[in-house]
Parts: sequence; C-alpha cells; structure tokens
Amino acid sequence: MGKDNIPCSVIPQGLVETLRQARSVLVLTGAGISAESGLPTYRNAETGLWSNVHVEDLATVTGFRRNPPLVWNWYAERRVPALQALPNAGHLALAEMERRVPTFVLITQNIDGLHQRAGSLRVIELHGSLGRVKCLGYQHVFEGWPATGEDVPPRCPQCRSRLRPDVVWFGESLPQEAWSQAKQAAKRCDVFFSIGTSGMVEPAAGLLQTAERAGATIIVNNLEVEPLTSPHRYQLNEQAGELLPWLVQAVWPDSSPMVTV
Repeated sequence: MGKDNIPCSVIPQGLVETLRQARSVLVLTGAGISAESGLPTYRNAETGLWSNVHVEDLATVTGFRRNPPLVWNWYAERRVPALQALPNAGHLALAEMERRVPTFVLITQNIDGLHQRAGSLRVIELHGSLGRVKCLGYQHVFEGWPATGEDVPPRCPQCRSRLRPDVVWFGESLPQEAWSQAKQAAKRCDVFFSIGTSGMVEPAAGLLQTAERAGATIIVNNLEVEPLTSPHRYQLNEQAGELLPWLVQAVWPDSSPMVTV
C-alpha cells in the first residue's frame, strides 16, 4: 500500500504529527487484533470461546482440579488454530512501529504469540501464552507442550505435579513482573494505543487511565467505539489490519508495505 492510497479521512493529521514526534509509545492489544487472523474472541455472544461453555469448568484452578483432562484437552484444541494462524497486517505494522520509535512497549492480553511471530521484540504477555505450560504445584515453566501418554495432563518432570497451560485463569493474579513493567510503561509513555480490546477487563483496563493521567495522547482503535478526534484522544472505528498500516506509512513514508506473512 503506497502513501497515495492512505485515506486522509481515516488518519487525522494531528495524530500523524504526534506519533512522528513521540519518544515513547505503549500499545495494549486484545482479542480484536487476532480476530483478523481468524482466531475467535472469547466474549462474542454467538461465536466467542466462552459462549457455549462454563468458564468455571475450563478457566479456573477449581475446574482444573475437578477434571484435569477436560481442561488440558480444551486448551490443546485451542492451541492448534493459534499455531496455524498467521500474523496479519496489524501485527506487522506494530512490529514496524517498534523499529521506528525510540522506546516501544507492546502489552498484550492475547495468548496466541502472533505479535512475536510478526517480529515484535518488546512484548509483555499479561495473560500468559499457549506456547508454554507450567506445573500446578510449584509453577515450573516449560516452553512448548509435552506429548501426552496415558497420563493426561502430563506430570512435571521436576515435582511430578500436573502440568497446565501457562495462562491466567479467572481468580488468578496477573504475572507480577509483567504487571509491574506494564504499569511503569503506562506512566512514562507519550502515546498510548488501545487496540482490539473492550477496555473493560481489569486490571489491564486501568492502564489507559494511568497513561492519560500522565499526559499521554490516547488512541483507541476498536470497532465498538464511536469515531472521535481531539488533540489528546483519538477513537478510530476501523479494522486494525487496515488502520495500522495506513498510520505507519503516513508517519514513516519509507516503511515497507504491510502484508500478511
């Protein structure tokens, strides 16, 4: 997509200048950006992953203790499409933005690993990752998922407790180090992006207010918002896979076209 194809009505000039001058950018992403890669969101009333299941059975420690094979197999099935999905142009645009901004931090609520596969390096995973497992007993973490035999889920090779997905379940706290880094980044950024997230899930939703109180320009990119343009807050009702490449190329005309990999 060349510069001449960027729709001026979608990219406010004030936002272009703000991002061009920014020294520190913080991005918070949610399920909406991965939906453009074909992955279902969790909360959609008809197609969401939580629409036809009881979350207390599949996303709590109590549910796991009650039926470990059920929970393990459900997440194993979710892991397959996550591994098969490809980063979309929105993911790639954020990776390009990271290469252009002096200080760039990407915080994601997603567990699919698409940002890293798109080339993003500074990624804080607030809700964990389907690419890892950990044990229920002592939180020993292992990359990848071990093959299952007769014992489902498998046992931790260090302490013999059951392995579980390394994701944050309901009733659990966010990873302490990741959350601390996220809060510090929100206090220091010049520009804060909220992309593909409802902004209603705490405590991550509070990062926007933290950044706003610190004086950051706020950009909300979500299909659920009403368009709004002001000097310090922009609400853009566009697909991230279309908007973000337009924005990156408007700010940095020499950037490469964003195409899915």
